[in-house]
Amino acid sequence: MDADDRFMWMALDLARQGRGRTSPNPMVGAVVVQGSEVVATGFHQAAGLPHAEIVALKKAGEKARGATLYVNLEPCNHHGRTGPCTEAIIKAGIARVVAATQDPNPLVPGKGFARLAEAGIKVKQGVLEDKARQLNEAFIKYITTGLPFVGVKVAMSLDGKIGTITGDSQWITGEKARQFVHRLRDQSDAIMVGIETVLKDNPRLTARVEGGGGKDPARVIVDSTARLPLDARVIESASSAPTILAVTDQAPPEKCKALEDKGVDVIVMPHQNGRVDLKALMKKLAEREFAAVLVEGGGTLNYSLLDQRLVDKLFIFIAPLIIGGKESPTAFAGSGIESLKKAWSVENIEMKQFDQDLLLIGYPVSGR
Repeated sequence: MDADDRFMWMALDLARQGRGRTSPNPMVGAVVVQGSEVVATGFHQAAGLPHAEIVALKKAGEKARGATLYVNLEPCNHHGRTGPCTEAIIKAGIARVVAATQDPNPLVPGKGFARLAEAGIKVKQGVLEDKARQLNEAFIKYITTGLPFVGVKVAMSLDGKIGTITGDSQWITGEKARQFVHRLRDQSDAIMVGIETVLKDNPRLTARVEGGGGKDPARVIVDSTARLPLDARVIESASSAPTILAVTDQAPPEKCKALEDKGVDVIVMPHQNGRVDLKALMKKLAEREFAAVLVEGGGTLNYSLLDQRLVDKLFIFIAPLIIGGKESPTAFAGSGIESLKKAWSVENIEMKQFDQDLLLIGYPVSGR
């Protein structure tokens, strides 16, 4: 591994420390290197706080003059919540900038690099680019499409069931697998379920991370006719995270008002065949700067999202159980496909194990 790769890995590791806290900004880490010595590091901690480059340069002080700056994303050259990093880099006297990837924002790509080059700074890009793009996959989807990055989490038996014939589903997976899910929630901007999940399980939808310190995501419930009970735990649980109820114009106004009085944010969405238009809902969530949405719904919501090509990533837990029953719920219900040629394939699969439970992580690709 050459020096540029080694220091870029360090920048990526720093960037990960901001996971779940920087949205709608990307995760960014920065390393200032003088010769072969690391003189300062930094990472972006949260939207509105200083960018990684600013943190590292401030720590480096005069040691930044003539040094190389490693950063996993092109330094910004525009005014957002904070000032442009390019000007701070130039002022600090950095001689060389090594970056993993260009800013994917269609309004600014390459402008940061161009400004640095104009100031006489050597620029190298593309170091560990694939790793950097994977790290910020949610930000890239959000900034380039105006839609959030959608992950679907499923816990199922060996025979593909997510519950018994009576609806019993707690718990299919073990404690270690469930702790991983709570970390996924902590790293997401919103968690989405359908109303049937709420009526059946009455979940809190909070991030109960082992050791504490978890951040609750916004709770989004797809509920066309506002059937959400006024005493549901998702409303009553103590959390600063909002509860958002997506309804259609078929929802009774008096019930919507009662829910709003309980603190629920009721949003009326367009509908398709009487159900909430899911793509319109995703656009609405992106407008609220939710870049990463984790879906923990039932088979109907899961399939609807998959069918409309709104799913970016799958987290499929498989427990060593056989449930059986042709009426037992499955992870993806809906109408299904007529031919295997039209099936979704799952690519770039990663496997993890939590005691006896397996987790498959991958990206769905439609065969249609």
